[in-house]
Amino acid sequence: MTELAVDVAGRALPVRLSRYVPHLFAAAGFAVLFWRPLQMLAVDWWTDPEAGHGLLIAPLALWLAWRAGLSEKSAPRPMAGLVLLAGAVGLRYLAGLAGEWFSMRISALLAAVALVLFWRGLPQLRRWWLPATLLLLSIPLPEMVLGTLALPLQLEASRLGAALLRWRDVPVVLAGNVIHMPGRSLFVTEACSGLRSLTALISLGVLIGGGWLRHPVTRWAIVLAAIPVAVGLNGIRVFLTGFLVYFVDPVLGTGFMHLSEGWAVFVVAFAILGGIAWMLARMESRFTGVRP
Repeated sequence: MTELAVDVAGRALPVRLSRYVPHLFAAAGFAVLFWRPLQMLAVDWWTDPEAGHGLLIAPLALWLAWRAGLSEKSAPRPMAGLVLLAGAVGLRYLAGLAGEWFSMRISALLAAVALVLFWRGLPQLRRWWLPATLLLLSIPLPEMVLGTLALPLQLEASRLGAALLRWRDVPVVLAGNVIHMPGRSLFVTEACSGLRSLTALISLGVLIGGGWLRHPVTRWAIVLAAIPVAVGLNGIRVFLTGFLVYFVDPVLGTGFMHLSEGWAVFVVAFAILGGIAWMLARMESRFTGVRP
């Protein structure tokens, strides 16, 4: 004899199917509240170079969550989940009034965390910490924050590039983010600040730390190592551009050649970060006795 339950319209439903009715209502409510912020987030991933890493990170995060699966221990925290969900909805409402996209997108992530907490509890959140962190990193920072971070990075890249050019006996005068050379000047723009590669490398550090390393200290170490690697290699990129402009042809400072330099430097940064992760994994195995 089949067990039956009654839905809101008074129709009989199998018990197994009725278990998923609350999930369907939650999914529908989530879609209604957060469709617009998530849609604009996807548009930014596609159109904004500073946010393009989200096209790779977000699907990867969802795949990692699917691969990790559900925790064997289910400890629902309905009250904590409801409180966090109320906060997320409140943040969504206030951010919508202000037209602040970053907060609206953060509220969507908070709401997803709240639903997981409500139905599965902390064990599931601990299992999905890496996908959740990657999703957080896929959300572009506000323009004000980007501008605040970009200027110091521009100045540092200019300083490193100018120092390396002087080391190669190129006469330069540094004025802020402009490197003056005889007969020409090299302007380090915001796009060349290295912020894009820094964001991508930090995300890569989180991914490597979560997938390869085991201890929180080494995981933090690989993430923090991404910062000097990105800043240093961006300074080398500025140096290479100035070197080619001065000794070869000014045309090499723009266009396809300039773009190719950026990709080449990023590949080198990827390799350096992988080498650092390998050394950290060896250190873990040495001190814990567990092979990486």
